[in-house]
Amino acid sequence: MTLTNVLPTAELQALDAAHHMHPFTANGALGKKGARIITRAKGVRLTDSDGAELIDGMAGLWCVNIGYGREELAEAAARQMRELPYYNTFFQTSHVPALTLAAKLAELAPGDLNHVFFAGSGSEANDTNIRMVRQYWALKGQPERRTILARINGYHGSTMGGGSLGGMAGMHAQGGLPIPGIVHIDQPYWYGEGGDMTPEAFGLARARQLEEKILELGAENVAAFIAEPVQGAGGVIIPPESYWPEIQRIVDKYGILLIADEVITGFGRLGHWFGSQSYGIRPHIMTIAKGLSSGYQPIGGSIVCDEIAHTIAQDEFNHGYTYSGHPVAAAVALENLRILQEEGIIERVREETAPYLAQVWGALADHPLVGEAVSRGMMASLALTPDKARRARFASEPGTVGLIAREYSFGNNLVMRHVGDRMIIAPPLVITLEDIDALIVRVRKTLDQTHDHLTRAGLLRAAA
Repeated sequence: MTLTNVLPTAELQALDAAHHMHPFTANGALGKKGARIITRAKGVRLTDSDGAELIDGMAGLWCVNIGYGREELAEAAARQMRELPYYNTFFQTSHVPALTLAAKLAELAPGDLNHVFFAGSGSEANDTNIRMVRQYWALKGQPERRTILARINGYHGSTMGGGSLGGMAGMHAQGGLPIPGIVHIDQPYWYGEGGDMTPEAFGLARARQLEEKILELGAENVAAFIAEPVQGAGGVIIPPESYWPEIQRIVDKYGILLIADEVITGFGRLGHWFGSQSYGIRPHIMTIAKGLSSGYQPIGGSIVCDEIAHTIAQDEFNHGYTYSGHPVAAAVALENLRILQEEGIIERVREETAPYLAQVWGALADHPLVGEAVSRGMMASLALTPDKARRARFASEPGTVGLIAREYSFGNNLVMRHVGDRMIIAPPLVITLEDIDALIVRVRKTLDQTHDHLTRAGLLRAAA
């Protein structure tokens, strides 16, 4: 079947509503409204079926690190499809793209993270991590070490395992989550939960919840702690600088495995190859996906340290996926990594574009609707508030104001996401200074429109 973009937008929307079930969406409401149909993209911009051009402030879903329209990745996929379009690695076989990509990731990863178990997504990789750490402890003669600690409002995917590791209340309300053996502690969200504490004191307090929970459960029962270096889908929650050093101290003290979920923060988003390097932490496993292929092909995995990999190798690991290390996805990922490395994209983020974004994004804090404007690398968020001095929440249902702002942003041809009443961006790493300026203009317009809307609707009220 040949796919074309010649149908009128209304017909495309009708087809979408009739047959396509969208993720994380009330599909009935969307069907009545009509989805916006994206037809092509180049660099950091998208084009819809009506010809309107949008700035993609979210890099797809945090993933299109090298931007859209790179012919090299299309050519890599085509070459691999002609040579070996598919083969698995179950039956004592391997293939060049998978083994080459694994070796490249071992070269890039810090410390002794020298082994890769491939998956089709970050969600699948985190499911792998659950089974791997439990099998590791079983092989070490400590099978009772099964509990995995995670964070409220963290995000680790939407599978039964990944969704359980994540601490999203809305996800846990559907489908019987979390599965047994997953326990959550609080997130290091100083702006919303720090009260009168300094960020430093708050970061230490939240990190020490991990130690308290380990002692409550018994260290002999705890397998691992999983967390994102910076929480992404939770609202770009950037932890206080005191947080990660204390977490590292605690996992070292009690011999707990540390899993860094690098699905968003990996491959340059924080200005280093991995977010763990940005915070100086030493994970035993890193979850990867998204930026691994810049979203051009579905691929994920777990980068595993020597100790765990060698222990797991003692017995058959009864786990895997049909598309683990898919040759086309692996070939595309290798080409993506080459571009990131040879074009110095990550260094440019660290030295030029991220500092500039921090400057102009931080200046948004002067807007009457903004209580906090923070960024780390190519991740940034705005906390919307009716009362800046008190860091107050709105009296309306959480997310009401954020949704209003998101709709204005989309109308201004800017993809900016809302998480509750926080507005977040994570643009492609190739965004230019000029692109950032254009993005900021659209953000300010969105804030002005939202403020006017809230004033007219009587929604600029703080919660009691």
